[in-house]
Amino acid sequence: MKASKIQRLIQLVLIPIIILILFSPLYMYFSHDVSSLEHKYPHDRNAGVGEPDYVLKEGRPKDWVKIGAISRYAKFAIILSEDWSFYSHEGIDTEQMKVAVNEMISENRFRGASTITQQMVKNVFLSSDRTVWRKLHEIILAQKVERSLSKDKILEAYLNCIEFGPGIYGIKKASLHYFNKLPSSINPKEAAFLAMLLPSPKRYYISFKNKRLTPFARERIKVILIKMRMGKVITPEQYEAELKQPLGWE
Repeated sequence: MKASKIQRLIQLVLIPIIILILFSPLYMYFSHDVSSLEHKYPHDRNAGVGEPDYVLKEGRPKDWVKIGAISRYAKFAIILSEDWSFYSHEGIDTEQMKVAVNEMISENRFRGASTITQQMVKNVFLSSDRTVWRKLHEIILAQKVERSLSKDKILEAYLNCIEFGPGIYGIKKASLHYFNKLPSSINPKEAAFLAMLLPSPKRYYISFKNKRLTPFARERIKVILIKMRMGKVITPEQYEAELKQPLGWE
């Protein structure tokens, strides 16, 4: 009698767990119509107050910038800094994920291995909760996005929704805030500065606040310019010139 009760109890516990494991990925995959980004745009329901809460609607937001109106330097500084293999992966970078897992195991240090696609998915469709559930949801949707949208459309959504500083969301607001110019006019060093901000924009905002690059920011900008030179986004001559040229507010 006792054995049958234990057996029933195990069944009551195990069956919901098995169902959850089997059907969670399906729920995550079909939870959002990501293809609607082809003709709709993320609008902030919080109207610029606090962290954005995006909903997809017809019609471009007033600060939205089409991918063709963003400086080539800005696009590639961010790609080379955040996701070097953006144009070759299918939503996730398995090599970077392996490196991140190895570092977590061997050094007890966690670092993100999110692609631009994953970051776009998190910003536009999901929350910023640091949970395994949200991360898995992000990975599944990122692969769905890659099958539904072009790389340029993914990059456009990312650049228009990413945070560049406290309350500064989107590349147009960032370009105007830091350099008083539109994204189409951003030069290589300004592009490297914007890319430098992205891992921790509120923290790295201190350089602009003090009107002086921190040693970390200066070194990081140099590394990003080196990547731009290696990627042939800028010439060796441009690289040397940009290193010597101060940002407008320094």
